[in-house]
Amino acid sequence: MKSLRLWFSRFPIKWKLTLWSALLLFLLFAAYNAVQYVFVESWMVKQAETNTKEDMREILNYLLEKEFTFEESEMASIRSFLEKVNERNQLIRLLDEDGDQLLVVSENIPERWMTVYPVGELAAKGTWFLDDNLLLMRSPLTIFSFNGTVEIVKNNKEFEKLSTDFFRIMLICCFGAVIISGIGGGLLARQLLKPIQTMNDAMVGVKNKGVKERVQLNENKNDEIASLMKLFNEMMDQLERSFDQQKQFVEDASHELRTPVAIMEGHMKLLKRWGKDDPVILEESLDVSIQELARLKGLVQELLALSRAEKELPATDEQWPHSVKTVRKLIVNMKLLYPDFQFEVELEPISNTILFVSEQHLEQILLILLNNAIRYSGESKLIKVLGILQEDKVLLSVIDFGIGISETDLPLVTNRFYRADRSRSGASGGHGLGLSIATRLVQRYDGRLLMASKVGEGTIVTLVLQKKRLKPSSGG
Repeated sequence: MKSLRLWFSRFPIKWKLTLWSALLLFLLFAAYNAVQYVFVESWMVKQAETNTKEDMREILNYLLEKEFTFEESEMASIRSFLEKVNERNQLIRLLDEDGDQLLVVSENIPERWMTVYPVGELAAKGTWFLDDNLLLMRSPLTIFSFNGTVEIVKNNKEFEKLSTDFFRIMLICCFGAVIISGIGGGLLARQLLKPIQTMNDAMVGVKNKGVKERVQLNENKNDEIASLMKLFNEMMDQLERSFDQQKQFVEDASHELRTPVAIMEGHMKLLKRWGKDDPVILEESLDVSIQELARLKGLVQELLALSRAEKELPATDEQWPHSVKTVRKLIVNMKLLYPDFQFEVELEPISNTILFVSEQHLEQILLILLNNAIRYSGESKLIKVLGILQEDKVLLSVIDFGIGISETDLPLVTNRFYRADRSRSGASGGHGLGLSIATRLVQRYDGRLLMASKVGEGTIVTLVLQKKRLKPSSGG
């Protein structure tokens, strides 16, 4: 049994589906035929008994009505009636009280069948099947002083033949059902596996040609297989975007890392050739190298922060209760760092909330948003921080009135190393990683980062987080 199961497990799924579906269809057809055969056979037996009982009732009524004494002169009349009642393959017999035969009417019943059962030992009334061919029915008959018995013997050989032929036809139909079930099972398996084969071809295409291969979808289908194919295409779209972003990330990271390294290398070569003997050149090269080293260090730190943000699992059951003091504390520090800027803060609507974010990550996200607002504020020195409650969400908006972002660049600014104005990157000191880090951290808490901007008018960046209401307290 184990070897058979192992052998069957090696079959392709197409043949497994074909065999199982064919077996199921065959079993259903065989069960239906078996029930039909048993029902028809039972019905035919009951029908034969019913007809025999009707004949018996008709004979008894006639004999009782005429009040025959069964004299020799009455036998001709009785025989004539019995011959009229008698059917093909049937025998009618009258017996006296001693079991002796008085009258026999027979049609197509061999004489040898008349002695296959004892006459005197049979019950006075009942129905039997003898030798699976003869149906025997007996009924007592009493008219005045006459006590006798009426017997009807019916030959069921034709019924047996009909039943046998019917059974053979069913067997032939069952063999036909095996063939039809196999063909139907094969077609069914092929139809079911066709979408899967299409997906398999697409996967082979992805392996051989790259991630641009897709499964051809049928717009008219909306079943589970179609949903799976659609999900496969969406996954491949996401994978292709990820590969493209990874490629762009490697190129941009290489460029960003190459620039400070190339600058330091140039100054080191300059010093090695002749600059080390010139104090002015030596001081200038050291300052530039230290500056580029600090830039390189900052870039590496941002890359590490982005990597950690991407690798952290989404938070699902963590909550850190804190008030707006965390946000206000960060604003105070920003005022100390940038005394030329004016910060307007309105956080009263969210003063009694629990934000679904850790304090460390909240500070990191807001610090990125505030630094960007300051960096690209242009001539404007006004930064606004607003807190708003919206159903089960908390909205923290950082608003600047600086250079803004174009509609073309706005959807791309959260990509790694992307800067809307690359010519200003050196002056601003950014690497294009801040918003990428903030986006990954916000996504960890099932939040969103919304951005709206117009060139020359400023930018609004809104942090959307889940919240939990707290009872109002007397403290700030």
